[in-house]
Amino acid sequence: REQCYPPQIRVHVETMTRHIQDVEQREQIQNILWKHGKLFDTTTPSVVNTTLTHASDTGNHRPLYTPQYRQSHKDQQRISDETDKLIKQGIVENSTSPWSSPIVLIKKKDGTTRFCVDYRRINEITTKDSFPLPRIDEIFDQLGEATYFTKLDFKSGYFQIPLNKADRPKTAFSTRDK
Repeated sequence: REQCYPPQIRVHVETMTRHIQDVEQREQIQNILWKHGKLFDTTTPSVVNTTLTHASDTGNHRPLYTPQYRQSHKDQQRISDETDKLIKQGIVENSTSPWSSPIVLIKKKDGTTRFCVDYRRINEITTKDSFPLPRIDEIFDQLGEATYFTKLDFKSGYFQIPLNKADRPKTAFSTRDK
């Protein structure tokens, strides 16, 4: 099964489990990781088959347009490159929407940047979902007996649930060259 994945995934699985001293436990964890190996493949965008869609209820509010933030020439190039990549992957599409939110690049701990869109103004007019979140102390109680903990950073997790077609214009953003 290891041979079915690119070398970067094999190295990633080995690195993530190297610290586990007990060979049997390490192999059990590796089996789980191999079973879901495609989730670690960062070379191709993942596609999730789901019937779920996300709705963004803004009522009858007029479209909001927020001008772009000023960016350095270097950041403009990053934005252009990332936008081209998102279009090529089919994650975003060209639009003539009256809505528009500005792009921000956020520096990550590893020195790379994360492409984000500042939807704060749209969030202000969006009807809030009142679904109750679990209490943090109850979560800690459930974790109290655990032996192993892990941190998961889902690659492009934000793109896994498609938007309702009618709400897509609300997520528009613009760049200097597109």
